Amino acid sequence: MKVKESDKKFLARDLPAEDLEIIKSDGSFLFDSKGKKYIDFLMGWCVGNIGWGNKEIKKKISQYKCPDYVNPAYLYKSWAELAKLLAQITPGNLQKSFRATGGTEAVEIALQAAMSHTKRYKFISIEGSYHGHSIGAMSVGSSDFRSWYKNLLPNCYKIKPPLDDKAADQLETLLKEGDAAALIMEPIVCNLGVEIPKKEFMSRAQALCKKYGTLLIMDEVATGFGRTGKLFASEHFGIKPDIMCLAKGITGGYGGLGATIATEEVAKSMEYEFSFYSTYGWYPLSTEAAIANIKYIVKHKGQLEKNTNEMSKYFVDRLSHVKFRYPAKIRAKGLAIGVEFEHAGYANQIVAKAQKSGVLFSPLNNKIFTLFPALNIEKKVAKKGLDILEKVAL
Repeated sequence: MKVKESDKKFLARDLPAEDLEIIKSDGSFLFDSKGKKYIDFLMGWCVGNIGWGNKEIKKKISQYKCPDYVNPAYLYKSWAELAKLLAQITPGNLQKSFRATGGTEAVEIALQAAMSHTKRYKFISIEGSYHGHSIGAMSVGSSDFRSWYKNLLPNCYKIKPPLDDKAADQLETLLKEGDAAALIMEPIVCNLGVEIPKKEFMSRAQALCKKYGTLLIMDEVATGFGRTGKLFASEHFGIKPDIMCLAKGITGGYGGLGATIATEEVAKSMEYEFSFYSTYGWYPLSTEAAIANIKYIVKHKGQLEKNTNEMSKYFVDRLSHVKFRYPAKIRAKGLAIGVEFEHAGYANQIVAKAQKSGVLFSPLNNKIFTLFPALNIEKKVAKKGLDILEKVAL
């Protein structure tokens, strides 16, 4: 039985798989089963921030002798090392990490920690956002989820973009109710086509949450580890969150792992009565991958940030000169890039044509496509990919 047939028969998916079987990855390239080479402008949607197949990281992972599994109740040196490392590099007073298997679980932990700490059970989030696919994560995501799942948690207020002073006024009105456990949001909203909040909104949001006793959760699952030109997107706004959710770029794709890091005060409220358990959270080999990946990013931080910001300008300049068939809005922060059209369907057409021509990126919906290239992408590779994009957009 062929892979496509087997996949269709045995794998459950929301949509049929694309007819693209990937068998190899290297740097900013993917290779399919037919030998075709693709420029990867998606990188697993913000997973492969430093490119695929990094020799330094793979060597460290292969050399490490770790146990097959560690019971969550036991001590394990690498867990303590990773938790300390996260406390050192994250903004503000974040100190204690909860182990998770990925982004959705990290968000679930954050929601539970906020409820435990505040003894409140309502949340505020950004309309149209995405925070994962569990019931709790979907409840604080886009209201569209409610058309599919009627019984999501009802207690979530939504703020509509743009995230400006008017949105901050709306936030204050909601916070005055005194029943919100937390505001949860991406500091740069990748899942809205790279929606960039105004600095005034972010500074007011932080101050208002503190004033009304509501926690501030920064979901940096997609934006973390250099994606937006800083190690964490919260740093663009001087945000010191109470809780931060991490995954995706935390391992660079070399293992599956997520983390929820909180202040010591918030974490303490999860002890004994409201603790969180994860059987495979921080699986030993994934933990080594995260440590190696983070140390690499920190070691090369200056070089990665320089390339990210230079390539960001290059991508924006090139995209601004593409003769799209319809007017385009281009939004970018570092190498998180969104291109939005008023005309429905055009974004999908460009993505499909680009894939056939050897460039991979993602349609967010039928009006927006997003590009998340590697932070260390070479200009010649970026140029080749954008040359193709420009041709297929005609």
